[in-house]
Amino acid sequence: MDVMRVAEIMATHPEHRRRPHAEAYALGAAFCNDSLVPLVEASVPLVDCGFMHADAVYDVVSVSRGQFFRLEDHQDRFARSCRAIQLKSPMGRGREAEILNELVDRAGLRDAYVWWAVTRGLPPLGRGEMIDPAAFTPRFYAFASPFVWVADDEQRVRGLDLVLSRERVRISPRAVDPTAKNFHWLDMQMALFEAGARGGDWALLCDDSGHLAEATGANVFVVVDGECRTPDAGCLEGITGRSVVELCAELGFGAKYTRIHADELVSVEEIFLSTTAGSIMPVRRLDGQPVGGRDAPGPVATALHNRYWERRFEGWHGSPVLYGASE
Repeated sequence: MDVMRVAEIMATHPEHRRRPHAEAYALGAAFCNDSLVPLVEASVPLVDCGFMHADAVYDVVSVSRGQFFRLEDHQDRFARSCRAIQLKSPMGRGREAEILNELVDRAGLRDAYVWWAVTRGLPPLGRGEMIDPAAFTPRFYAFASPFVWVADDEQRVRGLDLVLSRERVRISPRAVDPTAKNFHWLDMQMALFEAGARGGDWALLCDDSGHLAEATGANVFVVVDGECRTPDAGCLEGITGRSVVELCAELGFGAKYTRIHADELVSVEEIFLSTTAGSIMPVRRLDGQPVGGRDAPGPVATALHNRYWERRFEGWHGSPVLYGASE
């Protein structure tokens, strides 16, 4: 079984054809400063604490064939992220969903990458108010663009070359809560640069005790004795990762959340990553060595990747984009 070439399907299948849209929205649509604008015109005030201090949370949901995937689950996680850092969104849940729909509709997208965030906003000017979260005015931002692939068809078909970072560890949960999807990315970005310098496609980070945390912007899974295992701490609670666990049950694979030490990676049968912008990404090599002696995507990751997209195209966990609702 080969890994399905999903980007090719999106580019050629009639059910993915883009809807009519104004040329100004060719690259996507954005919501900022309480207005809907072309993505290229979006801006953030320089003094917004999200820009100045990385004081913000965000989420990303995908659209395929005109359907949001697990939108309510993403909104649930976004609400938890806000609570985790004492941040109150200026948008109610219903209005939040309306804005995301409006962005996809305005850009005429059937396949989309939809991002939204709440920042701490402009800092209070009164003396002593920086210590009071209620003194800030949070801001809501969002955009929808054509679907983004962090690993293209060729990379997924051959399998990623993964690098286990030697220079960086994932930031401690005691410093920044990783279950709140946040802007603190320097550890992951530096690890990604390290991976590039070492000839890899993507980076994997451990915590300071040597246990796996997450890859750059993705959850990591290993396959041991036919069972899929993924870290149970120190990482984001991935929506795509949750989908993997559901599909494991559907396909007859075992799955569990557990601690995984980096030393165990030399004996695993397969490794794969999961994330909204890359779906399920098989790994062929770790630090230049073939995973499981195969040097190609493994059968479990391949089966999960293909089933994920088959189910997506069938409308699994989908909610239709409300095209034309804002007209």
